[in-house]
Amino acid sequence: MITERSGLPLSVRISGANVHDSQVLIPLVQGIPPIRSRRGRRRRRPGNLHGDKGYDYHHLRRWLRDRRITPRSARKGTDSSQRLGRHRWTIERTRAWLAGCRRLHRRYERKASHFLAFTSIACTLICYRRLTK
Repeated sequence: MITERSGLPLSVRISGANVHDSQVLIPLVQGIPPIRSRRGRRRRRPGNLHGDKGYDYHHLRRWLRDRRITPRSARKGTDSSQRLGRHRWTIERTRAWLAGCRRLHRRYERKASHFLAFTSIACTLICYRRLTK
């Protein structure tokens, strides 16, 4: 899941249980819809992308830089993951909002397409509730 700074979900993917997070990053970034801005063209990419040490791979950093996205993730073996807590709480809060949907708390659906549909509906409700405040 990719969220904006305030915690609104921008892109959601469903993967298998034992799939590493780094393998899902590229489809997640490609799934971000164009964002309407007040002036100029629509934005098709974020400026920065914060991630934990699971996303610290050279090919992912290169792929993000080729698309003019600044990768902000801790480096394996050198950086502390405590500094990422400043941005990570928004992801955890959004996951808690999704866990509030009883259907998503435990995966009852056998088909991944059905589970993705319920997750998309839940994300839509989160955005609606957040934007109407």
